[in-house]
Amino acid sequence: MNTIIELLKLSPVGVLAVLMFMGYDALIAAPIATVYAALIAVIVERKKINDIIEAVINNAKEMQIAFFILMVAYAMAEVFMSTGVGASIINLALNVGLTGRTVAVVGIVVTSVLSIATGTSWGTFAACAPIFLWLNHIVGGNISLTLGAIAGGACFGDNIGLISDTTIVSSGIQKVEVIKRIRHQGYWSGLVLVLGIVTFYIAGVTMGLPTTTGDAATAIAQIPQEVWTVLAEKRESAVTLLNQVKTGVPTYMIIPLILVLIAAFRGLSTLVCLFIGIFAAYILGMLAGTVENTASFLNLLYSGFEGAGSWVIVMMMWVAAFGGIMKLMDAFRPLSNIVVKVSSNVRQLMFCNGVLSILGNAGLADEMAQIVTIGPIIREIVENNVEGSPEDIETLRLRNATFSDALGVFGSQLIPWHVYIGFYLGIAQAVYPLYKFTALDIIKYNFLAMIAVSSILIGTLTGLDRFIPRFGLPSEPKVRLKKNVQN
Repeated sequence: MNTIIELLKLSPVGVLAVLMFMGYDALIAAPIATVYAALIAVIVERKKINDIIEAVINNAKEMQIAFFILMVAYAMAEVFMSTGVGASIINLALNVGLTGRTVAVVGIVVTSVLSIATGTSWGTFAACAPIFLWLNHIVGGNISLTLGAIAGGACFGDNIGLISDTTIVSSGIQKVEVIKRIRHQGYWSGLVLVLGIVTFYIAGVTMGLPTTTGDAATAIAQIPQEVWTVLAEKRESAVTLLNQVKTGVPTYMIIPLILVLIAAFRGLSTLVCLFIGIFAAYILGMLAGTVENTASFLNLLYSGFEGAGSWVIVMMMWVAAFGGIMKLMDAFRPLSNIVVKVSSNVRQLMFCNGVLSILGNAGLADEMAQIVTIGPIIREIVENNVEGSPEDIETLRLRNATFSDALGVFGSQLIPWHVYIGFYLGIAQAVYPLYKFTALDIIKYNFLAMIAVSSILIGTLTGLDRFIPRFGLPSEPKVRLKKNVQN
């Protein structure tokens, strides 16, 4: 009977997954799964309706800062597209010889650096999507390959950045210092990035993408008139961006993006960095003539806020509601018991902790919800079942922190119904309406996420992590399962 109850508590995850794979939009799948989860909570867990509503509201509250970042990120994307920031970067890239074969490679490098600087994958993606998706169009790259590159690169700094909220929270829950955590995974993260860059280049070669520098005027001229009409109706800033690329803008319009980087490296908050980019684009845009007046600039902000307030935020609210109910039921706690039962040594236990982090991320559809929900569970698994020196136990806690963050942030890129995917799809569709994006477009070529997730799990289970400096786990008998667990 207990097994049946545990399966019923996990069944809402299956419902959500099936609906998404059947092709239902997240705005349909998430509400259905949420209502089903609420019914399970009432019937199986005997939870009261008021308790369920409170859990939903509390979980949604945790995403408030994300909503503000999202709205400002949308606004900055709109501003960068219209004031000449995006056009200056595209023209600069074309001048140095960027091609269809290398656009994804440059995309992953730029987004990785920017995400480390800003500590946010969302802000990074919002800033870079309008630049690289249109740049990809001009140089004749593969749209899904480029999208996967900037999506994966945007997550890189969210996993290792000193100012990243997920890095800080995941380290705090495991009771380890952020700087120690970064040292623990630093070489592994660098290796993952290098392998990702190489893989994207190989993919560009294998696909036979163009090796000649794209000609902006020719590429833009090939856009059919009916597409221009649609662009004017759905995203007027895209029309402005393309015209600026064709006619040219002052090179100094790249300064707003540079200022965002500088502010981020100085440790300023994500919102402050985004507002600096917006304000700098306004000032320099007035000088360059790309901003006619203050009223027109405020209209750009309005368009950005309006775009953020539609599909994306509504979808995220439903996903937050779903995650809140799953946390209320403590749906993943039984899995921790299974982890202990199936593990015959510490490496297997740690591997299972990684798997548990992935499952929690898929079930809650939010990496921060996974960190705060599954994080304490995997910490207790180590504390209650493993013995060793304080230094070796700390190394296990460092790996747990990396699991929570890396498998949360990178793992989100491989889960179709995750809020990350929803946000990225919303941004991509808004800034590049020529293509109908789906979750698969982000997932199928997201090599960085695939390499990160597979390498940390395989390395943990097999012991291959010992070949990466500072990343290897202590081996038996330095750490060992407690006798009562082995019996």
